[in-house]
Amino acid sequence: MEAIILAGGFGTRLRTVISEIPKPMAPVSNRPFLSYLLDKLAASNFSRVVLAVGYKAASILNYFGDSYCGIQLIYSSEDSPLGTGGAIRQALDFCDGERIFVLNGDTFFGINFSDMLEFSVKNNAALTIAARKISNTGRYGIMRLEGERVVAFEEKKFVTDGFINGGIYCVEKKIRREMPAGKFSFETDFLPVFCASGNVLAWESDAYFIDIGIPEDYARAQSEFQLLMKGKLQ
Repeated sequence: MEAIILAGGFGTRLRTVISEIPKPMAPVSNRPFLSYLLDKLAASNFSRVVLAVGYKAASILNYFGDSYCGIQLIYSSEDSPLGTGGAIRQALDFCDGERIFVLNGDTFFGINFSDMLEFSVKNNAALTIAARKISNTGRYGIMRLEGERVVAFEEKKFVTDGFINGGIYCVEKKIRREMPAGKFSFETDFLPVFCASGNVLAWESDAYFIDIGIPEDYARAQSEFQLLMKGKLQ
């Protein structure tokens, strides 16, 4: 399997606790957060990962080099900020497969990648989103579903019980043709429009989920990841 990790984030909301490093390099239990994502991919039999880098890219390259735990690492570098959408579009040029996973570099979602891929292939989905049901959706917003089909996104709307976008996608490489050139947001500019095609599905998982994008959750990751790596947290 093959994946793209969006690793070019500035970490603006984390500036009070980290500085001068890309958000995926934020230390969690004395290791870069990105290393946990790569550990998960290595354990899931991924052979190739494209790191979409931008801000302070050299710090990622110098730390990880061109391989990690048997995974070949390729770097897709931005000359100027491309947004999440532009970064994915560019990184897809470095991918060999027809279906590629895309991960946010500041989110850990401990899904079964093989199961998600099987679902995506079985349903011939152009784009599959890993969905997580949570009880407080205010920070994330929700996905509106009809069965397994994603019909709309309601950003940062509080619902007591709803499905959020878990920040992992399984995409057909050919969706690149549907993406505009230049800088754009995958989440707010592309997904709401593309889901109107009817070929965007949600695949649910109740696996461990955390987004370290704010100081409170970054602090929570420090303790929870010690338990997670010991297999004591699901």
